[in-house]
Amino acid sequence: MNTPTNILILVAFSFFLMGTLDAKEGRRTNLEESNLRQAVYCMDILENRPDLEASHRISILRNECYSENFIEHAPNIQDGREALLSLFEKRFKKYPELSMSIKRTASEGDLVWIHLHVKHTPDSHGGAGIHIFRMKEGKIVEHWGVNQPVPEKSKNDNTMF
Repeated sequence: MNTPTNILILVAFSFFLMGTLDAKEGRRTNLEESNLRQAVYCMDILENRPDLEASHRISILRNECYSENFIEHAPNIQDGREALLSLFEKRFKKYPELSMSIKRTASEGDLVWIHLHVKHTPDSHGGAGIHIFRMKEGKIVEHWGVNQPVPEKSKNDNTMF
């Protein structure tokens, strides 16, 4: 029976439930906060620290950021930590002025998302990227990523960031 009282109770309960879910969305667990901080730190070492010697950056990435059992999902990058670090080492030499700015981050459980703008040189348009990392024990164990170049002109007035 759909009496007005039953409908009112159902509506009130629905709003209560939605409020409870919305409130939870804004809070991260300690693990999620820790994973997010670590992923941002690793991306900073990777993309924003030309003041560090390339070998030192690689050492930090190897010892503090990427798991020995790292899994890569990008089809144009070989699987495994050492293959990835070798790629990074070549990139540091090819693009000594490489920089990155983080636009958005999110974390849920063992996953971290980072939306960023990467530029090979200060005057380039660069590229927009979204990286998804699965974290375990403070290290990146798995990576998925999508990237696209920032065009000179856009068909809309909404930036990519």
